[in-house]
Amino acid sequence: MAPVPKESSAAARFCCDCLQRHTARLYMAADYILYGADHSLFTGKVRAYMRYKGLNWEERPASRDVYLDIILPNIGAPIIPILETSDGQYVQDTTDIIDFLEDRHPDVSVYPETPLQRLVALLLELYGDEWLMIPAMHYRWSVLDQQHDFVMSEFGRLSVPEASIEEQIAIGERVSKPFSAMLPNLGITEDTIPGIELTYLALLDQLDQHFAQFDFLLGSRPSIGDYGLMGPLYAHLGRDPVPKALMQKRAPNVYAWVERMNGPLPLSGQFLAHDVIPDTLLPILKTMCSDQLPDVLDVIEHNSAWLQETPGGNIPRFLGQHQFTTGPVTGKRFISSYAQWLFQRAWLHYQSLDGDARVAADTLLNSIGGRSALNVTIHHWLERRAGQLELVEGQSPHF
Repeated sequence: MAPVPKESSAAARFCCDCLQRHTARLYMAADYILYGADHSLFTGKVRAYMRYKGLNWEERPASRDVYLDIILPNIGAPIIPILETSDGQYVQDTTDIIDFLEDRHPDVSVYPETPLQRLVALLLELYGDEWLMIPAMHYRWSVLDQQHDFVMSEFGRLSVPEASIEEQIAIGERVSKPFSAMLPNLGITEDTIPGIELTYLALLDQLDQHFAQFDFLLGSRPSIGDYGLMGPLYAHLGRDPVPKALMQKRAPNVYAWVERMNGPLPLSGQFLAHDVIPDTLLPILKTMCSDQLPDVLDVIEHNSAWLQETPGGNIPRFLGQHQFTTGPVTGKRFISSYAQWLFQRAWLHYQSLDGDARVAADTLLNSIGGRSALNVTIHHWLERRAGQLELVEGQSPHF
């Protein structure tokens, strides 16, 4: 037999390794694998949900090898978290992951059935996912000099788990640059930081008062709104040393909520009876309506203009910059096309209401300054398409 060329031998070993990894995943004992990271904002959101649902799952760090072997081939982009199922499906985006799992495991849903609580839960998911990204990124990167080794080692450990701590810090400094470079695009500048901090501290105070009375946002069961807030309030603001110390000192009830979210009693609790919205949530909702919803409405206009010029195209994730407000200050930040997709969930629920439910919703929205935003006309409905991050135009709902 002729000797196998070195190149062919290496290729054979590579194929064998790939086959072994594929086989290991194919026969995995868990029903689900979550690929993510301890320091990842959105991994924290899904992790807490999967713990609450009591699913048969395991979490695996999204190391460099996982990105190359699993995430990029199946998702097409270097993004986490990713859910893999035992039957070979892959789901990306935390909202899609939660909805995918809710369809499979509908018992004790995190979506309230009553109209007002469902509306509030959807609005607060939007607030957490999109708007609290601003203080989360500020308190990680603007104060990096006070928590440098912790943050850098987290990034380095995820990429190369077997490296020494010194190597991980060096690797973290390299791989984290795209994240720290996002601050100006998020609107985090010397001019806006005072407003960002003022608004965040007010939020901590408001949530601390709320969680002194309630286990979760809407009772003794977590809702989709809790999971929206969990992402930023855990991975960045409740885990990085500087903001964690701030939360523990200023808002111990919020930190206790973070711990409850991370260590829940699966499938326990109830939403408040009679569709009650606690008064302690109203100041938070008012801030959302005054600061975030104008940003979202402008995003919708920019998405619509882009689609009119490029019908059928994939909308870029960012469409330039526009003015935004946080507390008493204004600045400029990127136009996130994705904000419309999350807003549509609350908008669609509100538009589906009629009779007494619609009257009650209007009363609530009037009290927090959100009624006009929820009555905006959406000319171009957006949807996600599997295998890509960019949104596309979809079929508008009919009532």
